[in-house]
Formats: sequence, C-alpha cells, structure tokens
Amino acid sequence: MTDRAFAVVRAGALTSVQDQGRSGHAHLGVPRSGALDRPASELANRLVGNHAEAAVLETTLNGCALRPRCAVTVAVTGAPCPVTVDGRPAAWGAPVRVAAGAVLEVGQVTDGVRSYVAFAGGIACEPVLGSRSTDLLSGLGPAPLTDGAVLPLGGETGTPVYADAVPWQGPPRELVLRFGPGPRTDWFTARSLHTLATAVYRVSSESNRIGLRTDGPPLERAVCGELPSEGMVLGAVQVPPDGRPVVFLADHPTTGGYPVIAVVKESGLAAAAQAAPGTPIRFVPAGRR
Repeated sequence: MTDRAFAVVRAGALTSVQDQGRSGHAHLGVPRSGALDRPASELANRLVGNHAEAAVLETTLNGCALRPRCAVTVAVTGAPCPVTVDGRPAAWGAPVRVAAGAVLEVGQVTDGVRSYVAFAGGIACEPVLGSRSTDLLSGLGPAPLTDGAVLPLGGETGTPVYADAVPWQGPPRELVLRFGPGPRTDWFTARSLHTLATAVYRVSSESNRIGLRTDGPPLERAVCGELPSEGMVLGAVQVPPDGRPVVFLADHPTTGGYPVIAVVKESGLAAAAQAAPGTPIRFVPAGRR
C-alpha cells in the first residue's frame, strides 16, 4: 500500500496544522483556533481539489521543507514566497505535482507573514473535538511541526483547479480594523475612546496566534478596580495594564480579566494575520467611513 504521508525536513519558525477550527466549545474553555487567514487556507484547498475544511499547514515567515512519501498534488497560498521541488522553481498559487521522495521547499515570505500549504486529500491527523487544528494556547491538536516528524495524508478525492490568476491583495501597508463597542467601554475615559479611534498604532513583534499586540499610545482607564474574569470572543480588543490594546485572534483565551474596549469585525482578521511587525494600525468605528 502507498504510504500516504510526508516527512518534515525543515519545520521553520512556526508551522502548524490548521483547518477551520473547533467551534462551539468556548464553554469548555476551548477557543476556536483554525487558520488565521481563512480565505488563503480555503483557496489552497480549492486548488488541490479538497473541501474547504480540509487540514493544511500554516507557516510563519520562513516556510518549511517537506518530503512526501507518495506522489501528491500540493498548493501554496497566503503570503507569497519562493516554492521549489528538489531545487527547481515551482508555482506559488497553483497546483503542483510532487513526486514521492522529492523535497518541497516553501521559502521565506516576500510579503506578509503566513503561507498555507495544502495537500490533495488533506492532512489526516487525528481530530480533537472535531478539528485537526493546532491550538497553541490549550495544547489541543497536533504539536507544531518539528524536524523529522511524519504526518499522515488522506486519500485524494477531488480534481485540482488551475486558475489564470490567484486573488492576493498583498499584506496591508496600513491595517484598518473596523470595530464595534466592547462590553467595558465605560471602564475607559472619553479621551481613551477618542485615542483608540484616531491614533495610529503599530503591530508589535510580540504578536502571535493568540493576539495581535500593538505599540502606541496607552489607553487610560476610568475604572481602576479588578474585573472578574468574563467571556472573550474572537476580535475582542482587550486592554492589559500597560494600556496598549491587544486584538484577540484564533487561539485567544475564552475568558479574561482585563476590560474589553471594543470588538473588531471578523472580516478584518485575515488581513491582521498577514500584518508584519511595524505595520501601522488604525482602529475605525464600524459606522465611520
């Protein structure tokens, strides 16, 4: 029988298995997780003939290198990067057939932060609570990739899709995050609310899959007491003691004790996933043009 699996030659800075996440378990303390740039993940799956929910690899900045043990069709999307097979250039944003034993190299991004690698048949790790996603906060799902690891592949079920052009808007030169009011706006001064909606922040190098951290003017609280731990949602803008807002992403905690001043619209979070450290951020109230 063909060994439908691939070995990790180079794991990269942070490469993890992701699908569309494990919704519906927040009451158990389990965040949704899943691909941060969901449109890029879904596109990669479509290019190799998978269903949108199939598990893919999400790489961070410097990609990875993989050696399939069987011939398989792959596609790389998300942040553009050089792609090679056994050292020969291959297409980004298109289905590529990789022979058994050949090395697929996904290189350093030229723009953005995260690239996505889909295999025809999907990655067939054992699901946990209905998802194969790696959750960095809770530790659920497969561990982030390490050199020498071997991951199973599912059986190919669809036909690769060849596209004349692959949609890629490029990483944001300025990340615009539209938001609605959070449940604790009354814990902040009017000046802080004005600052959030007018100041320019920047993506911090401390950002990760849990939260997009920011550098910029601190937000002053009107209420300085302790807040009992309460539920948190995707896109919540939490303000820790240093006053600099944090936008919760897919691996965010489901509860927290710092006040939430705003909630970013989910439609803006894919761009947030591709915003490199130093990228300017503007928080814009949802009703403002």
